[in-house]
Amino acid sequence: VQLVESGGGSVRTGGSLRLSCVVSRHTYRSWSMAWFRQAPGKEREGVAFIRKDGDTNYADFVKGRFTISQDNAKPITYLQMNSLKPEDAATYYCAFGDSGVEIWGDTDEYHYWGPGTQVTVTS
Repeated sequence: VQLVESGGGSVRTGGSLRLSCVVSRHTYRSWSMAWFRQAPGKEREGVAFIRKDGDTNYADFVKGRFTISQDNAKPITYLQMNSLKPEDAATYYCAFGDSGVEIWGDTDEYHYWGPGTQVTVTS
C-alpha cells in the first residue's frame, strides 16, 4: 500500500486548503483512513477519520472547519480545511488502516502512512 499526500502550502489566517491522499496498491475490501498532523516539538495528533462506509470522526479543534471525504472508486481521501488558524500549521499525514480501527486517533491503529505535506498558516 502506498499513500501520497498533496495540497499543502502556505495560506493566511482564515484561508482554505484542500489536501488529497491517493492510495495505491492495496487489496483491502474495506478500510479506514485518517488525517493526522504533527507540529515541530509536538506529538502527532488525529485530525479527522473516515471509514469506507462513510462514517466520520473529527478532533474537537477542527469540528466545523475541516471536512473529510473520499472517492472510494480511486480511492482518494480529501481534507477540506477552512478558516485556518496559525495553530493549524503542521505537517499533515494521511494514514491507512483496516476496517477494525477502534480508536481512530491512535497512530498504532494504522498500517500505512504517507510522507506528509506541509501546511503553513501566516497571520
